[in-house]
Amino acid sequence: MGKAVDYIALSIPIFFLLIGMELVVSKLKKTRLYRFNDAITNLSCGIGQQVLGIFLKTVLVLAYVFIYNHFRLTTMPNNVLTWVLLFIGIDFFYYWFHRLTHEVSVLWGSHVVHHQSEEYNLSVALRQGWVQSIFSTMFYLPLAFMGFNPVLFLTINAFQTLYQFWIHTRTIGKLPKFIEYIFNTPSHHRVHHGVNPIYIDRNHGGTLIIFDRIFGTFQEEEEEVVYGVTQQPNSWNPLWLNVEYWAWMWKTMLKAHTWLDRWYILTKEPGWQPAYLGDVTHAKPVTTQSFHKYETQIPMSLSYYVLLQYFIVLTGTTLFLFNAENMNIPLQIAVAGLIIFSIINMGAIFEKRKWVWFAELIRLGSLPILFVLLFDIATVMWVVTAISALLFVLSSVWITRYRVLFQF
Repeated sequence: MGKAVDYIALSIPIFFLLIGMELVVSKLKKTRLYRFNDAITNLSCGIGQQVLGIFLKTVLVLAYVFIYNHFRLTTMPNNVLTWVLLFIGIDFFYYWFHRLTHEVSVLWGSHVVHHQSEEYNLSVALRQGWVQSIFSTMFYLPLAFMGFNPVLFLTINAFQTLYQFWIHTRTIGKLPKFIEYIFNTPSHHRVHHGVNPIYIDRNHGGTLIIFDRIFGTFQEEEEEVVYGVTQQPNSWNPLWLNVEYWAWMWKTMLKAHTWLDRWYILTKEPGWQPAYLGDVTHAKPVTTQSFHKYETQIPMSLSYYVLLQYFIVLTGTTLFLFNAENMNIPLQIAVAGLIIFSIINMGAIFEKRKWVWFAELIRLGSLPILFVLLFDIATVMWVVTAISALLFVLSSVWITRYRVLFQF
């Protein structure tokens, strides 16, 4: 059995190239498709998902491989027909996973992050729940029992995921009818991200839209789409965005009077609670004029600070994703921890949290130490460490200029 190529990690430069192109189109058309704080938060959620995936993928892939090696009913041949059947099978099981994440509360907790952005652009495609893969993998395990090779599964599954990147855009209108009838398109997926009542829980397909047509969840794009979720968390903190719904479920379960109600809080529709706690809040009619987006303001110079730090975080994350397998586990945890700490701080700066100035000094001060651990070639180590030390000094002075924003 060969080794699967991480096509998603390899596609990172293409993601940013296309995002840059969409930004140019947005500027030329004066459509303001992006907000800086929202786009950074989208990327932060994606970074967290990829970084934690380093630790989760091993367990999840092993589950598929274990079933394939010990319990498969047959062995599917390696030919074009098998590829086509596996592609359809992956899209079929993705449809049911995706649909149930919108219909079962505990599964919604793993997916809600992807819907929280109140914009709709290519950066939203990268906004992913950090633990969603734990739940999605279970839906694909029947393919292991059927005898589909794990490497082939990982490869086609990666391309199914990559396909969904380009449909997160408002710059492409409706496509020719035969394409719209068979495939998931930007128009279909805009519907999926809408909080308009007619759009809620519609168009769950990944690459294909035919399963929505077959199982009655298809909705054409009609009225202008309003993006987001019905109960906004109002935060730029990627960690809180990932746990906010879980926290709501936990608090609601503590208030519930019976174990049956607690079970229903987990398994009924998202937001369900007993009538004595307020019952379900259903989506109300909304327009782009009546919907108020979450927004915060920071000085432009501080935005440039975030941009610089984020470029460093992105560079470090990319290097980590491509080199993690060459690191020991303690070093993996240290690097992953610093990356997560960094993206939390960026969100906290947007929110002007009182603790973030001190947290930033700690984060910046840890960079030279981490580089000493990462580089064992003396010349390279001293050069990189010197640069990181200089970065620490300059960044500390920069962020300290705005300390008054973060005072207790």
